[in-house]
Amino acid sequence: MARAAARQGMRKSEATRLRILDAAARVFARRGYADTRLSDIAEEAGTFAGSIYYHFESREELVEAVLTLGVTGVFEAVRTRVEALPPGSSHRTRLTAAIETHLAFALTQDPFATANQRLFAQVPADIRQRQIHLHRAYGEYWRKLLEGARRAGEIRRDLDLSVLRLQILGAVNWTVEWYKPGKRSIEQIAAQLATTIFDGIAA
Repeated sequence: MARAAARQGMRKSEATRLRILDAAARVFARRGYADTRLSDIAEEAGTFAGSIYYHFESREELVEAVLTLGVTGVFEAVRTRVEALPPGSSHRTRLTAAIETHLAFALTQDPFATANQRLFAQVPADIRQRQIHLHRAYGEYWRKLLEGARRAGEIRRDLDLSVLRLQILGAVNWTVEWYKPGKRSIEQIAAQLATTIFDGIAA
C-alpha cells in the first residue's frame, strides 16, 4: 500500500523503477537467487530485459536493492507501530506490538520481506557483507526493546538477551512454514508468543 501510494506524483522513470523492484521481489521470492534471470523479472514487470539496465547496472545491484527494502520495510513498520503506542505502555505491550507487526510482514508474504528471508544466504558474500549492517541495526532495535523490559523488571535478569532475540525472530519467521489463513489470526499468534515469552508454559 505504501509503495502504491508512493507512485502518486512520481516521474515515469521512478514509477518504472519501483515496478521493476516489485516484480524482482516477487520473482526472487518464488525462484531464489540462482534461478532468477533478468528476463524473468522483465516479464513479471511487463517490460524488456534491456530496460532494466536503465535503472540497475546488474542483477546483483537489483537483488541488493530488494534485500535492502526487505529489511528496512519491516524495520520501519515495527518502529512506527511501537512508537505509536500510548506513553507509558508496558514493555510487554511494546514487544507484543513488535512481534505482531513483524509477523504480519511474514504472514502476509510481503514480497520484499519474503525475498530477504529466502535470498540472504544465497547471494554472493560481498552482497551479504554490505547488507549485514542493516540486519544488525534491526537486531539492535530488538535488543533495546528487550533491555528496556529487563530494566523495568518485566524480563528475568539471568536470560541471555541475544539468544532471546534470536529465538523470538526465529519463531516469528518460521511461522510462514506452518501458518494457514483462517484458523488463527495474526493477533492471536502474536499474543500467544508474547504470553510464552513473559509467562512461560508451565501451569
